[in-house]
Amino acid sequence: MLSWGACKPRTGFFLRAESYYNVASEIERLDAEPGTSPLLPAYGGVSPHERSHGESFVDLLTHRFGPGGLYLLDEPEAALSPRGCMAVLARLAELAGQGCQIVVATHSPILLALPGATIYEIDEDGAIERVGYDEALPVRLTREFLAESGRFLRYLLADDE
Repeated sequence: MLSWGACKPRTGFFLRAESYYNVASEIERLDAEPGTSPLLPAYGGVSPHERSHGESFVDLLTHRFGPGGLYLLDEPEAALSPRGCMAVLARLAELAGQGCQIVVATHSPILLALPGATIYEIDEDGAIERVGYDEALPVRLTREFLAESGRFLRYLLADDE
């Protein structure tokens, strides 16, 4: 839930992991224009196209996101390995400690573990419910799969004939 407060965010960013390639291309294009301030330093100093999708994504959070910002992230885990999710989790915790407001749409149990996070689930009917970490569907489903992967695989790979 968003609410207005006394502080205006100093910076902000809306990021969809799936469209970050387009952002990276635009950064390179703008950097090549004469007479413009360079953008690459704010994105790690290296073209995002020269790094893996996940590495450039972590660079973005490390170098472009700063104190007092408002950040909207749409499924950032799409670009990340589990280790990358852990790096992003650590950076989001750091940003939250610097007064940032962060809204993340995620299916990642790792990102849902952000200390102090308020978790909302939206069900198939569009109903919104606040849940605890252990009750969140991605957490429950991942735990169940890891505990009984054989049963899940038999069901998922069953021949319906």
